[in-house]
Amino acid sequence: MIRGNLPAKIDDKGRLKIPSAFRIWMDGHGADLFVTSVSGEFVQVYPMSVWEAIEAKLAQVPSAHPSRIKYFDRVNYFGQPAEFDKQGRVSIHARLRESAAMTGEVDVFGQYDHLAVWNHDRFVAKLQREPYSDDDARALAEFGI
Repeated sequence: MIRGNLPAKIDDKGRLKIPSAFRIWMDGHGADLFVTSVSGEFVQVYPMSVWEAIEAKLAQVPSAHPSRIKYFDRVNYFGQPAEFDKQGRVSIHARLRESAAMTGEVDVFGQYDHLAVWNHDRFVAKLQREPYSDDDARALAEFGI
């Protein structure tokens, strides 16, 4: 399991250097990755084994289900298989890099079984736009949190 936030940089060639604390966990899943997004607002980096487990669950949903179609349309539009290079970097292809504003300083979040990569300014704006409310706290309290 991975958690927390570590800063990183996207280099001039569109490569993300995975922070070493996250890389250690991800190395346990191998070098193969799936780099994608559902919204195009941020990047999701999945170890391929984790992504294949998601695909196995989606295979249980009828192929004509509109939500399944929309989901696959988006993750395939923004997504590409990738792998770590010898320096622990992963390439983010141009379409997703542009859509998610992946330049310069970024924030890399551990999201239990994958990484979420956000443009720093975009994430700070999201925090301000979507404050954690008393309703959120009550909703989570129903789950004992």
